Amino acid sequence: MASGRAHDRATRLLALPFGLVWWPWLGWAGAVTAATAFLVGGLLLSPDLDTRSNAIRRWGPLRLVWWPYRRLIVHRSVLSHSPLLGMAGRLLYLATVVLALCLVGQPLGTPTPSQLLTALQQLWRQQQPLMITALVGLEASSWLHLIQDGDPTPRRPRLWRRFRFRRQRKRPRR
Repeated sequence: MASGRAHDRATRLLALPFGLVWWPWLGWAGAVTAATAFLVGGLLLSPDLDTRSNAIRRWGPLRLVWWPYRRLIVHRSVLSHSPLLGMAGRLLYLATVVLALCLVGQPLGTPTPSQLLTALQQLWRQQQPLMITALVGLEASSWLHLIQDGDPTPRRPRLWRRFRFRRQRKRPRR
């Protein structure tokens, strides 16, 4: 398992090459989007947001937003350290928090959750290739983290660990 510094170093080192991979298809906008998403995914939306980590500290005073997440998610569980599911869960959690804050902040003039979702749908329609690139960049940084930890497949939930799944041994033919 790599240290927080090793994760950060690898993320910073590989962000530019990852971004440049996208340049032939999407130009500089795609390269910048991919590299930025890779950095954001590795440095701010790390699978280690469920622990006291560099990623949590980088959020500064906003790290309180992640307190319920840290209480709900067990470190290195299927919900935090899984390919696809881990980043999707963190993005869904963050979207839920933002929408809840918009709902609470309506008297202060924040956009309504429906206005925010409409704007996001419009952005998706207008910039779909760049949005896909951003999502791939976020996920790629998560995969880098999992590979560095040495085990891209997380532990099974406790309930599943109680039951041993044994392979049926093949009996030799006589």
